[in-house]
Amino acid sequence: MEDRTEDARQLVDRFQTDLLTALNAALADGGPVAAVEVCAEIAPAIAASLSDESGAMVRRTALRNRNPDAVPDATERRVMATFMPPLDADGKPREWSGATASSFRYMRAIPMKPMCTTCHGTAVAPDIAAAIRKRYPNDTATGFAPGDLRGAFSVRWERAR
Repeated sequence: MEDRTEDARQLVDRFQTDLLTALNAALADGGPVAAVEVCAEIAPAIAASLSDESGAMVRRTALRNRNPDAVPDATERRVMATFMPPLDADGKPREWSGATASSFRYMRAIPMKPMCTTCHGTAVAPDIAAAIRKRYPNDTATGFAPGDLRGAFSVRWERAR
């Protein structure tokens, strides 16, 4: 299957930009509890829109996930294990791409940013923790520090059969 790395990078750039824009707006308008709703509702909608537009499966995944729909598959789990630390020597998020006869895949690390510790850090405020528990009763996505690997963007095109 052809190399679609640049197409995948562009999709991930758009996903990241749109998500950060929505998160910043929610933080400004309603604070961190509103940001929980953005991650729950807006992030999957952005991923679905980019998937529909591109024909790829576009998503976020994590070794310690909040959203049960974000559980990594075997390839994602293996690749994320290589993303430690999540930034390369130039300070850019690590990335990986690979192709088989049936698919092309791309992943980019999501390093933990300081602003994300509000909901994913070691000291989550009680009201935020309650909002997270309400949405995600089986959450395992806390206890992170800035610079940790939070997860990865994942893009996969399947060859038409």
